[in-house]
Amino acid sequence: QVQLVESGGGLVQAGDSLRLSCAASGLTFSDLAMGWFRQAPGKEREFVASISGRGTKTNYADSVKGQFTISRDNAKNMAFLQMNPLKFGDTARYYCAAYYGFGAPARARSSYEWWGQGTQVTVSS
Repeated sequence: QVQLVESGGGLVQAGDSLRLSCAASGLTFSDLAMGWFRQAPGKEREFVASISGRGTKTNYADSVKGQFTISRDNAKNMAFLQMNPLKFGDTARYYCAAYYGFGAPARARSSYEWWGQGTQVTVSS
């Protein structure tokens, strides 16, 4: 069983930056592919970014390419999502997710077995 806890969300202005963190426990962290998803009110949860267990491969949604950066620190069992600059449309609850696997990190929600509770990001215009 894997436990995931997100932190770092908040209320910011458009143009600001935020770094979300995800602390993981329960399995060998480097065996886990990690992903970030987000869900805005009234919308489906959507893929944002993912990273392979060793951090050598990443995937991004087209909407955040060049704006968000996913990373991980396997020594600290942490994954991160650097977001800048933030836009009004980035307002959502952001979820960290994980699955046991190797190769290119997945984009599909169905690939992820474990999920955190989420952290709210609100961007004011």
